[in-house]
Amino acid sequence: MTPAHTAAYWLQHLKLSPHVEGGAFRETYRSALQLPQSALPNAFQGQRAAATGIYFLLEAGQYSAFHRIAADEMWHFYDGYPLSIYEITPAGTLLHHRLGRDLEAGEHLQLVIPAGNWFASRTATSGGFALVGCTVAPGFDFADFELASRATLQAAYPQHATLIAELTYA
Repeated sequence: MTPAHTAAYWLQHLKLSPHVEGGAFRETYRSALQLPQSALPNAFQGQRAAATGIYFLLEAGQYSAFHRIAADEMWHFYDGYPLSIYEITPAGTLLHHRLGRDLEAGEHLQLVIPAGNWFASRTATSGGFALVGCTVAPGFDFADFELASRATLQAAYPQHATLIAELTYA
């Protein structure tokens, strides 16, 4: 399916900036409702917004490196080409999801990555881009974000060493 616009269009019109994990993003929503530390699981230190939302764009050749966060993250497909999302569960199971609009081909418009699971993403086609959104609840905070160390993740999940090498920075 043909995208509505180009990656350059979305980068400019949505005012996206480089993201530490790869790609470009902009936070579009941060709930005014604050959840106190006492209402949150032990994985959280301090209060958090009830939810946050971002736009996120990956172009061909870019990837979002393996990382994990302390909250569930829901991905939403908006435009472009399919996005491959790789998830490693604590038990070591590798799941490959495709975010996109071709439901007959097994793609999903929405997908949830559970809190604590490692995940990474890249465009599923060599020449495309993917514009998606991510909603996190409790809201995203960089204190809850862990970018994977290649060596540490490969030691924990040696059966996925090749993919981990492709989708980590160091």
